[in-house]
Formats: sequence, C-alpha cells, structure tokens
Amino acid sequence: MLFQNLLKILLAIALWLTPLPAFADVAPTVPKTAKEVFHAGVLAFQKEDYAAAIEQFDQAIQLDPNDAPAYSDRCLTYLQLENYVAATLDCTQALALNPNNVETYLNRGLAYYKSGEFAEAIADYTQVLQLKPHDYRAYYNRGLAEVDLAAYRDAIVDYGQALRQTLPLDRLTLAEIYNDRGLAQLLLNDQQGAIADFTQALQFNNANIGTYYNRGCAHHQKGSRVAALDDFNQVLQRDPDDIRTYVSRGLLHQEMGKMEEAIADLQRAAESLNQQGATTDSQQVLRVIEEIRSRTVVFG
Repeated sequence: MLFQNLLKILLAIALWLTPLPAFADVAPTVPKTAKEVFHAGVLAFQKEDYAAAIEQFDQAIQLDPNDAPAYSDRCLTYLQLENYVAATLDCTQALALNPNNVETYLNRGLAYYKSGEFAEAIADYTQVLQLKPHDYRAYYNRGLAEVDLAAYRDAIVDYGQALRQTLPLDRLTLAEIYNDRGLAQLLLNDQQGAIADFTQALQFNNANIGTYYNRGCAHHQKGSRVAALDDFNQVLQRDPDDIRTYVSRGLLHQEMGKMEEAIADLQRAAESLNQQGATTDSQQVLRVIEEIRSRTVVFG
C-alpha cells in the first residue's frame, strides 16, 4: 500500500515537471474600423511617410466608400507626391460627399494650379470665398492663378484683399504677398508701384534675396541705375553664388560704362553655368562678353 502511494506521488511529480505543450495565440483578431485606419493614415502623413499614408487612406475608403475626409486627406497626400491628377480626382470625390469643405476646395484649386489649369483653380478659390469670404489664402492663390492668365489687374485686387485679411503678426506671409503684388505691378510696367511693394515686403522680411533682386530689376527698368546696383549688391552679399544677379549686375555695369566690372560679373556667371551643366546658357553669356570686349576695343 505504501509502495502504491509512493508511486502515485512520483507520477504526480513527473507530470508536474513535464513541460506543458506550447499553444499558438488563438485570440481572435479584431478588424480595424475605418476611423482607426484613417487615423493611422493621418499619423503617417504627419511623419511624411506619404506612401504609408496613401495605403492607410486606401483601406479606410475600402471600409467606408463614403468617407469624405479619407478622400480629402488622400488628395492632400497626392499633392505632396506631386500626383496632381490623382489629387484632383480625390478632392472631387470628397466634394461630392461634402460640398461645403473649404480645405478641399483649396487643395483641389492647388492641384488644378499645379496642373496648369488656371481657370479651374480660380473657380475653386472663388467657391472658397463664397463659403468663407475672409480667407486670405483663397484671395492670394486666386491672384497667383490670375497672373498666369495675364489678368494682372485682377491679381493686384486679389492680392490687396489678401493683405487686408492676413493677420498683422504673420510677417512672412505679408512679405510674400507684397512681393507677388510687386511682380504683378512690374508686369503692368508700373515700376513705382512695384518698388513700393517690394520695399514693403522687405520691411516684413529683409532676408528674402528674391525681393531685393525684384526691386533691383524694377529700379533698373525705371532707369534708377544706382538704386538697382545697390539692390543687386545686397543680393550678392547674402548669396555670393546667385547667377542671375551676376548677369543682371553685369549688364547694368555695362550700361554704366564699367566694362571691367561687367566682364567680371558675366565671366563669373558663365563659369557657374558651365559647372552646372548649362552649357548653352554659358555660351550665350560668353558671347555677350565678347561683344563687350569688341565694343571696348572699337571705342577705346
């Protein structure tokens, strides 16, 4: 009897020491909802992982074909990927589901603009202003499209509206709008108006070398050579490798009779263009140098 009890105890210990068989995790997988997948797409977009964002928005739309935000955000993602056709299609679908979404109209307008469909972009920005009359972005973007259609006066009006709607503390945006309105003024041959706008832009952002260059061109067209030279010098002090400014300053030096300075500027531009592989442009600048040299010899 004692032997049998001992045997039971030993068997119990043996069983206790025997490893239990491994079982796979058979917990049921809970399918993600469209909202959860959409949120994952937003997170991927914020991380600039646009491929992953597209994949997540695709799944969200498969789960809920009427998910307007998923179409809208996929449109925005395609904009980042410069796939403007796909962006336009998605924004159009989003607007069919939610026709009062201002951001979607803005995004589709940008897709149209980037595709060169300026009239369609203007129509979308106009729709934004019907829904939200004080949106400076719609005025500004519509102005950009109007410039591309050579509707410069309309653009100047829209830029003015954009300036009035922009927050006073948003100095960089104000500088950008003033700069673009100055370009529109310049295209209308209103050099004085352009100079005033470029000067205002620089008061808001004096680090923008493009505005110095634009004002220099306006001064040059107006015949204010000294002022133009000062602006071109300002550009090159900030960016000693700006090729277009070397060309413009070189031609200005030529007009001012400073032939050595003109040749030096143009030679610098030609060398830089050649280094960048723009051999055709480099050759054109070299031909201008030869013309200056030949004229200097004739009139010397």
